[in-house]
Amino acid sequence: MDHLNPQWELFGITYNPANVMMLVITAVIVFAIAMIATRSLKLKPTGMQNFMEWIMDFVKGIIGNNMDWKTGGKFHVLGITLIMFIFVANMLGLPFSISWDGYLWWKSPTADPIITLTLAVMILLLSNYYGAKELGMKGYLKTFVSPMAFLLPIKLIEEVANTLTLGLRLYGNIFAGEVLLGLLAGMATMWSGAGFIAAVVPMMVWQAFSIFIGAIQSFIFVMLTMVYMSHKVTKDH
Repeated sequence: MDHLNPQWELFGITYNPANVMMLVITAVIVFAIAMIATRSLKLKPTGMQNFMEWIMDFVKGIIGNNMDWKTGGKFHVLGITLIMFIFVANMLGLPFSISWDGYLWWKSPTADPIITLTLAVMILLLSNYYGAKELGMKGYLKTFVSPMAFLLPIKLIEEVANTLTLGLRLYGNIFAGEVLLGLLAGMATMWSGAGFIAAVVPMMVWQAFSIFIGAIQSFIFVMLTMVYMSHKVTKDH
């Protein structure tokens, strides 16, 4: 797990091309799943259409637990996109990782804090935007000083803390899982016979557990997103 991240420079900006590649692959997979699931819609859904409708109902339930549907319905597509995108991103690095010339090219994009914190900042910006849109600028600004003006610094700190925890929670869980898988894979390649089996069996068990963790983390990210949204767009909070 001592591989380096590749770095390229374009117009004076340094970026990680592996992250860009993995994000594009994730987006293509999610888009393909959505296309296949909605290609030939039927009144009695089967196969991929049934799966997609289950995802839609699942996200609708998450929204319904945090706000009324009249307010939260506009975030339905956002929730579906997030839960599918994050789950696929979490899964990409589980079967294997690919490194070349000492640089890691294939991994879960959510195993990089830049990616997860970018997603968290996106949620922060969207929640505040919709808060101002739904409550009006005056009503939105009042939420930072309600019920007392001295709460303003605390609420600003809360905004930063929510963003950090949302992004770092996802990163920490996925990165830790890939580190352990890498260590187990390294042990399997070094050992032979009974030692090889002793390393492979825990690796398979941990991969299955990591699938569960990846699914849970995608759910938690979407759930917290809707919690933050409800705090911004409803007057009860």
